[in-house]
Amino acid sequence: MSEPIITNDAIVFGILMISLGFVFYTENITTGFWSKFYKIVPGLFMAYFIPALFTTFGLISPEWETKNVAGEIVKNKSQLYFVSSQYLLPAALVLMTLSIDLKAIFNLGSKALIMFFTGTIGIIIGGPIAILLISIFSPETLGGSNFDAVWRGLSTLAGSWIGGGANQTAMLEIYKYNPAKYGGMVIVDIVVANIWMAILLIGIGKKDAIDKWLKADTSAIEDLKQKVTLFTDKVKRNPTLSDLMIMLAIAFGTVGFGHFTAKYLSEFFKEFVATISSPTIRNTFSFLDSSFFWLISIATLVAIILSFTKAKNYEGAGASKLGSVFIYILVASIGMKMDLNQALENPGLIVIGLVWMTIHAILLIIVAKIIKAPYFFLAVGSQANVGGAASAPIVAQAFHPSLATVGVLLAVFGYAIGTVGAIICTILMELAATL
Repeated sequence: MSEPIITNDAIVFGILMISLGFVFYTENITTGFWSKFYKIVPGLFMAYFIPALFTTFGLISPEWETKNVAGEIVKNKSQLYFVSSQYLLPAALVLMTLSIDLKAIFNLGSKALIMFFTGTIGIIIGGPIAILLISIFSPETLGGSNFDAVWRGLSTLAGSWIGGGANQTAMLEIYKYNPAKYGGMVIVDIVVANIWMAILLIGIGKKDAIDKWLKADTSAIEDLKQKVTLFTDKVKRNPTLSDLMIMLAIAFGTVGFGHFTAKYLSEFFKEFVATISSPTIRNTFSFLDSSFFWLISIATLVAIILSFTKAKNYEGAGASKLGSVFIYILVASIGMKMDLNQALENPGLIVIGLVWMTIHAILLIIVAKIIKAPYFFLAVGSQANVGGAASAPIVAQAFHPSLATVGVLLAVFGYAIGTVGAIICTILMELAATL
């Protein structure tokens, strides 16, 4: 939380854009060191990792503390992730969904859902198993009583890793974990979830080898990619200024409509959910009062509707490429939130999180091997749980821009089951902690 060298968001944004430019420039070098380097490490991972290094070494920071003239501590926060997630992400989803082929997505079959639920189950059982394992080697890590009990704090991780931020807040409300210690759990969430996302991004560079090992049938995915590619080639044209402005109008007009509608929907459901007498049921549906949930849902729904109109033809002018620009900016802003030094602040809790995520990963790999699911379903099914709507589309579009919507749809589903799954997980963690 110490003040970074650079605090001005305009300068930080420039640094992030330069880092993205560096990645794209070096990725297109076809000979020498960089050619060999990007055969091992995907460019998307580097777009994420370089900003993380800047944060780790104190050049930039997502948030920091300073003292005012009265000696009071003031919390400061960069707005770059907020802008990227609230404006650029939904705009990107609109642009990349314009050319969607819903029939082809449905033809992907049941494996996508199976891997998603496998990821959910992996989080549910991973928490209590991690507690049992860590209690053998470091029982003091699982200390605390009443509202300081570590298992209560871990309940918020379950909410975040199955659903998202709204579900995480709901779990904090349900189990009343000490707010003074909640920050430590947030650090575990950020560090472990980002490490896992980095691993998934690296895996994308090896997806062909992984699919071969899994003996996966990728024909449905390839058919979808081919259909979109053929359609793009059919309507392809050099974009004019008019094309670019109309695409931006469609994207950000939808984002504006999404924010407008999400405000009223979230307020309506907040009042509606508040009338539910049962605390458990009330918190289960608390995600409905999240404006971000409605923003992403509305933007995706509008884009799907537009995909049945002539707006679909803007894919030929580079709609998905423009959307990918926004996604990469989001990736850089997410990387900026990753401070590797935080992993050293509470190593015991970080280890619990890493063991937990390892169990989640192992279960996904086992089930993918059994049902011969492609790595795409494993990666997106996992991120739809752990990362939610902010990062599932990032991983999905890394395979192909047309697949971003798959990540969104699964992530939205994760919000719906997040609190219920987290409650089940927490019950098991409490039992494991009291054995």
